[in-house]
Amino acid sequence: MKFVKKTDIIIIILLFVVALVSYFSYKFIFSDVPAVAQIYYEAKLVRTVDLSKNEDYTFRLAENEDVLIHVFVDGSIAFEESDCHDKICINSGKLDTVGQSAACLPNKIVIKIVATTYSDDKPDLIV
Repeated sequence: MKFVKKTDIIIIILLFVVALVSYFSYKFIFSDVPAVAQIYYEAKLVRTVDLSKNEDYTFRLAENEDVLIHVFVDGSIAFEESDCHDKICINSGKLDTVGQSAACLPNKIVIKIVATTYSDDKPDLIV
């Protein structure tokens, strides 16, 4: 009795190829889209950062000064310092592609990368 059949291996390889094609096509489509970073504190938009300005700076939010956010010249943004004990937000790395997000849940801060054509007036999903 075999544990893995030949068709199982073919299905796994096929799913892996579909996942790779989906990932790279998403990166290719959204790599040149102008983006902004929306920073939320307690689910309220408190700051929007234009990532296409090619500036390198750090800042803290007035609502919570325990978190340091870094904007890089290459158009990416990341959590640089935080007083939270798990540091998951810092380990999430640089965000630079539309659709990426990172959160510092103990400090109630979320960073989302959205296209500059994004509008809150439009529905996210129509069922």
